[in-house]
Amino acid sequence: MSDTNGPRALLTRIRVRLVVFIVCLVLSGLTALPLVAELRLLDGALTSWAAPLGDAFPGLAEWIARVRTGLEGADSDAPYLLYGTDWLAFAHLVIAVAFYGPYRDPVRNIWVVEFGMIACVGIIPLALICGPVRGIPFWWSVIDMSFGVFGILPLLAVRRLIKRLEALTAAATAAGGSALTAPATA
Repeated sequence: MSDTNGPRALLTRIRVRLVVFIVCLVLSGLTALPLVAELRLLDGALTSWAAPLGDAFPGLAEWIARVRTGLEGADSDAPYLLYGTDWLAFAHLVIAVAFYGPYRDPVRNIWVVEFGMIACVGIIPLALICGPVRGIPFWWSVIDMSFGVFGILPLLAVRRLIKRLEALTAAATAAGGSALTAPATA
């Protein structure tokens, strides 16, 4: 019978959550690259097979059409503007790589998880300030802010697990037992 709250079990739970978080960061970054094609696809969907969704939310359909038109114009007239979204994608990928530190050694690299939590909180004022400045509808800013909320929840859980792992390994070391001294590498 294995201990579901022991150091190895906690380490596995931490790593699984971190892998899911890393995959979401990578996917989020990769979707920032083909924006023009994605908007064409989404706009087409809202006027064809997903038309009931577009009919139910006409503001959404109008916004997607407006963004598509703007991105297509930027892509044809000033493609260098889309270079900014390439950097957005790169930033997501770099941040995802940083989370390999807590994957390898959660206790030592808890600061990366805390940094991620700070970034998630920072999404909210960014959306509330920059959204209106850039003419973004409030409901779209709420969608953007949800990334911070949905991002911080797993990170809070991971931080809690890391703190529990830290306490367990400290207690085991103090008792002279075998602590989880060298986390296995992937």
